[in-house]
Amino acid sequence: MNNGKSYDFVIVGAGSAGCTLANRLTEDPDVQVLVIEAGGSDRNPIITVPLGWGKILFERLYDWGYFTEEEGEFNNRKVECARGKVLGGSSSINAMAYVRCHREDYDRWSRNGCTGWSYSDILPYFIKSEDWEKGDQPLRGTGGPLTTIENKYPDPLLEAWLQAGEQAGYSRTADYNGHQNEGLGTLQSTIRNGRRCSAAVAYLRPAMKRSNLTVITNAMAHRVVMDGTKATGVEYSTGGNSTTIARAEREVIVAGGVINSPQLLMLSGIGNSEHLAEHGISTAVDLKGVGQNLQDHLSVGVEYERIGDGPFVGTLRWDRLALSMAQAYFFGTGFATEMPGPLTGYISSQEGMAQPDLQLLARFIPPESQPWMPITGKKPKDAFMVRPVVLHPKSRGELKLASANPGDHAKIHQNFLSDPADWKTLKDGIAIVKDIASQKALDGFRGPEIQPKDESLDEFIKRTAWTVHHPLGTCKMGPDSDAMAVVDPEFRVRGAENLRVVDASVFPDMLGGNINAPTIAFAERAADLLLGKTPLAPIEVAA
Repeated sequence: MNNGKSYDFVIVGAGSAGCTLANRLTEDPDVQVLVIEAGGSDRNPIITVPLGWGKILFERLYDWGYFTEEEGEFNNRKVECARGKVLGGSSSINAMAYVRCHREDYDRWSRNGCTGWSYSDILPYFIKSEDWEKGDQPLRGTGGPLTTIENKYPDPLLEAWLQAGEQAGYSRTADYNGHQNEGLGTLQSTIRNGRRCSAAVAYLRPAMKRSNLTVITNAMAHRVVMDGTKATGVEYSTGGNSTTIARAEREVIVAGGVINSPQLLMLSGIGNSEHLAEHGISTAVDLKGVGQNLQDHLSVGVEYERIGDGPFVGTLRWDRLALSMAQAYFFGTGFATEMPGPLTGYISSQEGMAQPDLQLLARFIPPESQPWMPITGKKPKDAFMVRPVVLHPKSRGELKLASANPGDHAKIHQNFLSDPADWKTLKDGIAIVKDIASQKALDGFRGPEIQPKDESLDEFIKRTAWTVHHPLGTCKMGPDSDAMAVVDPEFRVRGAENLRVVDASVFPDMLGGNINAPTIAFAERAADLLLGKTPLAPIEVAA
């Protein structure tokens, strides 16, 4: 074992939170920071060009290759759980949606003891992080690292869906990240000049020009080095059998994400002592909540054939697709700079709810959307899909160690739909999507139903339901009175010294939307706390 250098802060993970922290901490030239990332470079054009996302997801490129254990409610089907293993983490492999979620999410956390995390507290950090293409508008940010735009995918089907939603009694919102979250609207994305604006692009790459930041890639973290209950460094390897210990003079920050962060804590002796003993790991800090409280968004796709062809099918021809990808990569223009899913929305399945319990996500492309050529293949029949997403599931899962070997994937038990209330919400969402799809505004686009069609709704859900890739909660934040809280409201691991967790694993419960933007905003505020700065002043906004 080699003793490596010493740094002020050692960050494990160059995902959304890790990249943000690396940038903000090294703004102080006297602070030395090391980032340890298990993945490699994010320079591949498949990552850079937005349209490459489908290939990344379905071919499991640049991710850890995680699957859940057998899901009881899904006929023991295993569900993929794609998490980024590359600079930028999941922000380099996600669908680039920019969603701040509903103000009630943060106010709920604050009421439950997470002091400093109300909507008024976190709003300044959303504004600080953002560079909104439409300029200076209420509640939006300009000049920040993270470029955000409104989807410009050129398809008349978007307006037809928005009109159909109004015909079905659902409002339209001009900006779901502004004053009005509820309603149907156009998706916003983290895209800059036609290319993906990941956390690596927005935060890490500019910071890597600074002499006080060191980034090590293709490095597997083995454990946080503990001296009693005090974190003193991180043991890692970069291939072979030799390991290195990087010393942290001030703090170790675990930012590996919802799966890897609790796994690393447990490998370091921080977790449920009984579970650690099963794998021969000595307990440094007995924390029952590590790996518990796992939650994720779940959805199914309601799909229809499309009357005529939309703009996507023709562009999928091999020669046109190759040209579009090259145009987007080199010039930041053209068809491949947008995602073919411009519709989103936040709606309530019943009246009187404090916030929407359903999100709608769209895919305006056919199910067999593979490249084709006229001579060697048949042009696919066009289709479109809208997915209802259960925003606040009551089902809870857990994460357990498979062994004491850092290279062995942890066992992921999502327990999807284990609570009957989630079944009801999902079925309500399917009914709502079908109702909107039946409206007059879509008559010129809507062909025969592809799914669920004649299949039993229960069997359809069991066969096809899948994650929306928003897992969180396995190192939940909470007050001292919460026995399952892993970190306090300043991200400090309970019972430990000089150790924090900063990523989506600390979210106490499920947010009402995509979680990348909140993760970055949390890391922005965490950087101020780590440096001893006074957090930005709250911004009070009338309901």
